[in-house]
Amino acid sequence: MKKEFIIQIQQFHFNWNQVILYIRNHFFIEGKIDLIGIIYLIGIQELGKGKNRFLNREDKINILHIAICRILEPFGYYVFIGKDREGWPHYLLIKNLPFFLKNEEQSFFLKKAIIRYMSDEKILEI
Repeated sequence: MKKEFIIQIQQFHFNWNQVILYIRNHFFIEGKIDLIGIIYLIGIQELGKGKNRFLNREDKINILHIAICRILEPFGYYVFIGKDREGWPHYLLIKNLPFFLKNEEQSFFLKKAIIRYMSDEKILEI
């Protein structure tokens, strides 16, 4: 049992490093890539309107919300209900999000969701 857990953790770290390498290579990012930045990129991808568009503070917050909803959808927390007239995706919360005691648990959960998103969208073969 302990060996299986170690293998799962090693696989998680390998997959997360694949995500970081993909983002670094495709967006030409040098230095540290943070979790919020990755979530923002996913939101831009899901919105489909990232290029040459002015985004105000509220738009940026909404983009983060879109990404969170999208990456947590496969885990049963949100369901996609459609796009509005302006093309913004909307989701409905169907299950309360877990309460995390530690920031590391939340980070791990979001990283797992991002890895799954990258795999589901066929961005990476994980």
